[in-house]
Amino acid sequence: MSKERSDTVWLLTLCTSQIFIMLVFINYSAILPILKTEWDMTNTQAGVIFSVYQLGYIASGVLLSTLSDRLNIRWIFITAACWSGIANLLFALHADDYYSGLILRGLTGIGMGGTYMPGLKLVAERFESTRRGRAVGIYVGALVLGASLSLVVPGVIAGSHGWRMAMIVCSLGVFFGTALSLLVFRGYRPPAPQPSPRGFSGEILQNRPALLVIFGYASHMWEMYGMRSWLAPFFAAALTGWGYQSGKATALASIIAAALVGLGTFSTAITGSLSDRFGRTATVSIVMLGSACCSFLFGWLINTNLWLTLAVGILYGWLIVAESPVFSTALTELVAPGYLGAAMGMQSLVGYTMGMISPTVFGWALDHFQNWQPLPGMNGAWGIAFITVGLGALAGPVCMWLLRRDPASCKLAEGRR
Repeated sequence: MSKERSDTVWLLTLCTSQIFIMLVFINYSAILPILKTEWDMTNTQAGVIFSVYQLGYIASGVLLSTLSDRLNIRWIFITAACWSGIANLLFALHADDYYSGLILRGLTGIGMGGTYMPGLKLVAERFESTRRGRAVGIYVGALVLGASLSLVVPGVIAGSHGWRMAMIVCSLGVFFGTALSLLVFRGYRPPAPQPSPRGFSGEILQNRPALLVIFGYASHMWEMYGMRSWLAPFFAAALTGWGYQSGKATALASIIAAALVGLGTFSTAITGSLSDRFGRTATVSIVMLGSACCSFLFGWLINTNLWLTLAVGILYGWLIVAESPVFSTALTELVAPGYLGAAMGMQSLVGYTMGMISPTVFGWALDHFQNWQPLPGMNGAWGIAFITVGLGALAGPVCMWLLRRDPASCKLAEGRR
């Protein structure tokens, strides 16, 4: 088997494994309308549970990504995946109010912190720079597909068998994905440590281009997690307003949200390839300006025509995650290999902190503006809530503009003509 074919088979195996592991990623969002009623939660409390998941991810992601420079990624990845599956299973069996849900969802986030970034580092190790954008795009696309399935699978199962059974099925999926990952690591030998004379401070803290990529990524995470976390509840509220019964609205909303999130499976692969050709900074800037425009518009459509809302939602779902692999690829090209894990840990810390705060700010906006009607019959709460995520997205193109002006980033700006 040729090296290129071998690399392709390896990448597809890793992606399939991650699709199953991702079933616990935003499954809470799919069952949120049920839990809000059952646990008598406010929108702000619901947002806090979103955020504590991110807090758990940050706590482990920063530590484990950094340790991946020194420890075998095999054991980090497998242990973390098992942890997330077990924690989600405990949520299914024992979460019965806001506080227990808060704790167990946070524990699930801790497990997820050891799979995404270490997996990304595996891809960066295997593919040279000229093919890396496409490879990372495919990898992130698989994660997006897993994220969309983490909405639709529990949403559909919860509608017929209850939310606890839905969460149990998600955990079984994680365990299957973990077993599949053993094929990825068959014969794996971590590369020897490659220290840099610049050290941690020089490679990361004083590396202005890398910091601009990290801050741009944080802007992307603010928008994406605010949107993703509340997309299914948005459609549940919209469908209820259009006359659907509550249970049917919840199941259908999870399917719609999953389909829109799942569009990123294709957009990330395409955008990653485009960034190989046209440059990282230009690609990111165009995509993020488009997604910000969608954020400013989308929430105001809740009481309008269903087909119009879906049409804008399709564009929104395509753009919201498209630039994610470009940020990750750019970081691998700006930091020495021996400190890439630490750089990814920093990216996780800054990015997922924004992803942790954004859903809570979104929920606060829903509560604060719930009775505001700028025009008769217009629900202002959802419009303002989505604007909060769009405002954060505007920082991304600013970071890319600054990055293009830095001589050290010329490779990222030019691409392959």
